[in-house]
Amino acid sequence: MKAGLEVHQQLATGKLFCACPSELSDDVTLSFVRRLRRASGEGLAIDPAVEYQASRGFSYRYEAGPSNCLVEMDEEPPHPVNPTALDTALQVALLLHARPVDEIEVMRKIVVDGSNTSGFQRTALVAVDGRLDVAGKRYSILSVCLEEDAARKSGGSDAEVIYRLDRLGIPLIEIATGPEITSGAEARAVAEEIGAIVRSTRRVRRGLGTIREDLNVSIEGGHRTEIKGVQELRLIEQYVEGEAARQSVLLGIRDELRRRNAPPVGTVATEVTDGFADVTSGPLAAASRKGPVLALRLRGFADLLRSPPGTDERLGRELAEQARSIGLRGILHSDELPGYGVDAAHVEAVARRLGLEREDAFVLVTDGSRERAERAIARVAERADRAREGIPGETRDPLPDGRTRFSRPLPGRERMYPETDVPPISVERARLERLAESLPESTAARRARLVREYGLSEEIVRQLAAADALDPFETLASYGRSPGAVARLLVQEVPGVALPPGIVEFEPSVDALDALLAAAEAGRFAKEGIPNMLSAFAGGAKDLEAALTVSGLGGMSREELEGLVEKVVRENARMIAARGGAAFSPLMGDVMRAVRGRRDGGEVAKLLREAIARSNPAA
Repeated sequence: MKAGLEVHQQLATGKLFCACPSELSDDVTLSFVRRLRRASGEGLAIDPAVEYQASRGFSYRYEAGPSNCLVEMDEEPPHPVNPTALDTALQVALLLHARPVDEIEVMRKIVVDGSNTSGFQRTALVAVDGRLDVAGKRYSILSVCLEEDAARKSGGSDAEVIYRLDRLGIPLIEIATGPEITSGAEARAVAEEIGAIVRSTRRVRRGLGTIREDLNVSIEGGHRTEIKGVQELRLIEQYVEGEAARQSVLLGIRDELRRRNAPPVGTVATEVTDGFADVTSGPLAAASRKGPVLALRLRGFADLLRSPPGTDERLGRELAEQARSIGLRGILHSDELPGYGVDAAHVEAVARRLGLEREDAFVLVTDGSRERAERAIARVAERADRAREGIPGETRDPLPDGRTRFSRPLPGRERMYPETDVPPISVERARLERLAESLPESTAARRARLVREYGLSEEIVRQLAAADALDPFETLASYGRSPGAVARLLVQEVPGVALPPGIVEFEPSVDALDALLAAAEAGRFAKEGIPNMLSAFAGGAKDLEAALTVSGLGGMSREELEGLVEKVVRENARMIAARGGAAFSPLMGDVMRAVRGRRDGGEVAKLLREAIARSNPAA
């Protein structure tokens, strides 16, 4: 297996080609609708990804708000490139030992999926030929680019996609590695290191969706597949290994099709609507479908559409994804029938009608629109035909469960052409020297310093870096907080906080965390109560006192604790007399349930042992 990464990090410098802020907003002040058409690139050819997106026939509704101006609406030419964003990209290039280009040329990359109002994305090559060392292995950095982020999808229907324009134009640094990565674990480690380097500039946006990875994966005999827009580092390994497994299954199917001498798949479908007139349930039931049922013969595909033993990957899913890409709910194929309301008699009838032989299979498609059903059959036929060759180059979307699904064909060079509204930018030596003098501390040097200065383990420091928590750690430690307690808070307790319903992201301020640690150290509540306090802050508690009230951790004085301990000991005098010191554990549980994290466990244990000893000196 070979894999490479493209890491995209948003910058907090303002938009790339206008003065709008690089912030997201749910406020919508106006909307408008456009349709996008395909166009050729610099070489006059139409890119396959562009052709595919244009063929889907969608219209696009754009919602604009306070983070937008006429530039994002494509009603005004772009302004000059944001100089701070460009300086940040050049600094990252220097940190990666890459060679900046002499002159930066902004290019247009044709994208007609609606994510850009203009139909293209502006991107610029900043540097090439860098390197990155991770765990004793060197990885090449092919390029460092600066580009504008796309609009974010906010809804839609079968015919229209809705985009919010607030994200459009936010600067992105794109860092592309070479294909030296050989495992999912390596991919995650490289992504973490690149993320730490970019964040060291302190000019990046933070939060969910501000950093995204594209994973390029292939196995021997396969084809490069791009998994686009991975947002969770913890899933990178699963995506990479899953893609390698998917390609392995598809190559096995290819080999079997070649052994069977499977002929090319035709695109001519047979209408078999009348054969399902008596079906009363499932997607082919007459009451639920509004259009024709079309059947496609797949010669030599019998038993190859289902999952092979030991895997969930299957060719049938690949074919269904093609139908779904143009709005259908899916397909039915002969390897999963009888089922879904279709009995053996229906299957036999279709087989006779199509003239199937023993090694043949078929696919059924239905839709309310005949034209769309025919387009779906054509897509399914094309994908089935490519199964005879192995693995098509394609872009795939990551799913939350670690799987992926088809998005579009893999784009090529045909979608690039020069941006005529932004002049070239010379990269002067004086500019590079100025940036080199103010480079941030390297991530390797910083990690080594934290281990040395704070007595942390290398693994804890790595976890802090992966959690983007090095800055808050150093700030809190500088306030005199225990380094161990701060590290535990940032790498375990904050990421593991139980979020209230409706809250998807929680990023407490350094001041709030400092107040939390100070209160715990002062004994206002037990350290075991920190998770409850964090949940209270996540739920909207404005300050420490409010969090104490919401979490129920406030209001137990030393005197109240002593009274509670004496009460528990008094009520369990018989147990103490019978069991002596062995009564400590069950009584400790009783007291801690009543304390509920309001006092420290060590303090409770000391008071309880003393009270037991006074009650029964023999204990």
